[in-house]
Amino acid sequence: MRYRSQNLADALVEINSKQLLRDNISGFGMKARVIELAEHLKAALFPTLYERGIATADHLPAVVLDRLNTAVMELNGIVEDMFVNACNKQERKGCDAGECRRRAADVSVRFMEKLPEIRTKLGLDMKAAYNGDPAAKNYDEILLSYPSMEAVTIYRIAHELVLLGVPMVPRIMSEYAHQLTGIDIHPGATIGQSFFIDHGTGVVIGETTEIGDRVKLYQGVTLGAKSFELDAKGNPVKGIKRHPNIEDDVVIYAGATILGGDVTIGRGSVIGGNVWLTASVPPYTTVYNAAPKPIMKIKKDL
Repeated sequence: MRYRSQNLADALVEINSKQLLRDNISGFGMKARVIELAEHLKAALFPTLYERGIATADHLPAVVLDRLNTAVMELNGIVEDMFVNACNKQERKGCDAGECRRRAADVSVRFMEKLPEIRTKLGLDMKAAYNGDPAAKNYDEILLSYPSMEAVTIYRIAHELVLLGVPMVPRIMSEYAHQLTGIDIHPGATIGQSFFIDHGTGVVIGETTEIGDRVKLYQGVTLGAKSFELDAKGNPVKGIKRHPNIEDDVVIYAGATILGGDVTIGRGSVIGGNVWLTASVPPYTTVYNAAPKPIMKIKKDL
């Protein structure tokens, strides 16, 4: 088999130079590094569950320290590369490798100092899952087998990186969780304490969604945008509120769709399965569709 390999290579380089290379976008090597970072951070947050061997109480501090040291070095390198990419893309004057290195070190330290707070929030999420699911036998089962804990753990890590202004890394993490669990939580969303997604498959939580404390979602729930505001050139306007607000103690059942940045579901409300909402709901309201009337036919020849 013969083909013009050099011509093909030149064509591919030319196409990429027009789309990606000019923006200095990190590729799949960066994606693999971010995924590895997410796994090391999970192991630091829950050290006894992600080790191959048995970690005794005496050895646990050393195990956690090793995971933290590995994670901070990985994070620092990734964030530094991302800042350099951003500087090159924006052609910022006076932005050099030294400045990016200092910024990356500062962000990495500030993020690592947030890990105890993240772990505390995850403990409340885990308790919410245990209290909210009669099938849950213990916390280990929830951590190791519930897709919602996997997705929420990575979300809480990624969200802190968003707050620290780290580009792209949080999005890669959230899409990794999406691939693993079928749960799509944008890292820019704001989610309160004691959050639980039961079953989880097909849940979508948009970027500007705001969720209060003690909220429970079931599978197939969408908290999305109703429509996109367009600029003068017909392109979607970025950075505006597009997704709903869900107040404290709300339960949203399977298949419900709630759309729009001007929509608020009042505290203590219950949204029934397969409900479609584009308007706000007052506190302590139950919303459900009229029950469909089933049709039953009996075969007379049986």
